[in-house]
Amino acid sequence: MYDVYGVIGYPVKHSLSPVIHNLGFKLLGLKSVYGTFEVSPENFEQAVIGIKALGIQGLSVTVPYKERIMKYLDEIDKTSSEIGAVNTVVVEEGRLLGFNTDWIGVLRAFEENGITLKGKQVVVIGAGGAAKAVVYAVKKAEAKEIVIYNRTYQKAVELAQKFGGVPKPWDELNKAEGEIIIQTTSVGLNSKESVVGPEVLLRFKVAMDLVYSPLKTTFLTYAEEKGCKVIDGLQMLFYQGIEQLRLWTKKSLSQESLSIIQKELYAEVQRRQA
Repeated sequence: MYDVYGVIGYPVKHSLSPVIHNLGFKLLGLKSVYGTFEVSPENFEQAVIGIKALGIQGLSVTVPYKERIMKYLDEIDKTSSEIGAVNTVVVEEGRLLGFNTDWIGVLRAFEENGITLKGKQVVVIGAGGAAKAVVYAVKKAEAKEIVIYNRTYQKAVELAQKFGGVPKPWDELNKAEGEIIIQTTSVGLNSKESVVGPEVLLRFKVAMDLVYSPLKTTFLTYAEEKGCKVIDGLQMLFYQGIEQLRLWTKKSLSQESLSIIQKELYAEVQRRQA
């Protein structure tokens, strides 16, 4: 008998999470399996109700359900409540518990690249679900200033008010400046688009893009050309996934195991983009 886990979202057919979790379970020596649950919006409520009935032990939650799932959970941890989004569900004694590991993925990605956020001027592009976790993480790391640009200015205002940032209109994005810039929108996903041109990235030292398909987006290509240290979106995905594994299994992976999973994750992306 295998314990069942999975990712719920729409769409999720091409999710990379099974690569992280199935290999993680194997390296931990657990009889567990992780799959994809692609659920359309009209069937979402029934799907969540079915979690307990089906004996599912845990879920990753992705777009567009990170906020919607919250009202169906029995308990939500403080961090998830503050961020306003849940990306991890743990089933414990028949109760659905909600957590957010996205912000941990952001912090770990910077830490593993030897970058300190404390005291830095950070620009965040976007104000959606992913941006919430990013801004929370940057605030937690004691950045000096967080500037938020979003197409819908009011959303930037709301996010800035929530965590203490500075909202800026989208049409002023080409004037952005600081030390670290983080791109959280879907612009560049499977395309050659970039939210900003190379002249903007010349004003930054570090650039992170949450998009990981392609692995090196046009945004990161521009950043690298202008001398920035770049962090691809796969790193956040990896570290938030590792934290999910810890929450589900109450076990930690060795450094060797982490390296094996990370290597396989990048190899899978290369195969898909070949």
